[in-house]
Amino acid sequence: METGHQTSASPHPFIPSVKLLACALMAGTLLVINAARDEQPPQPSAAQAFPTSVPTAVRPTPSGAAPAAPPTVQPLPASDPVRLRVPDIEVDAPMTRLDLDAAGALRPPPADSPGIAGWYGDGTAPGATGTAVTTGHVDTRTGPGVFYNLGALTKGDTIEISRADQRTAVFTVDAVEVYDKKNFPDEKVYGSSDRPELRVITCGGGYTKRTGYQGNVVVFATLSAVK
Repeated sequence: METGHQTSASPHPFIPSVKLLACALMAGTLLVINAARDEQPPQPSAAQAFPTSVPTAVRPTPSGAAPAAPPTVQPLPASDPVRLRVPDIEVDAPMTRLDLDAAGALRPPPADSPGIAGWYGDGTAPGATGTAVTTGHVDTRTGPGVFYNLGALTKGDTIEISRADQRTAVFTVDAVEVYDKKNFPDEKVYGSSDRPELRVITCGGGYTKRTGYQGNVVVFATLSAVK
């Protein structure tokens, strides 16, 4: 599952589908559904969501997630991500390439390595034009996963992704939302964009020991700097 394969120079859009949606839910549920933790990870407040209304004069992005605007930073060419850092929630994690299984669902990061963040290797590379997708476990039987505190992020926080080309793509959080898995907005989350954008996904929402987490926390971020 983890390879040194270089991403194509032409960003590949993350095409929304039921199978890919199912895999996004798998990011935490494969292990979290049986998690032995009694406390619940932080969940985003309504204040961190996108505005419920957008002025009619503002054209939405193809994903419908946020008002479109010219990129403020020149998009990077494609290059594999190697490390993800989120200073505000003390995440500093290696990244592994994720692919699809025989059913067309994204494989989650390794079950025995809950501290690893994964990225969809056949999609957009973080920093390139399009929607890059990263995911990771929220918790496991042994304790918190890499994205246990993801729901605590707020608008304006930053996410840094170091890449194989020695550049670091810095993303600024636009919104943090939580969705019930039965009504997951796949086009909004996975839809293509004409800007370099990032989605970070883990499990969230309500939780029961019988069924696991009922939804997903999704962070929406846009490239804001390159180091």
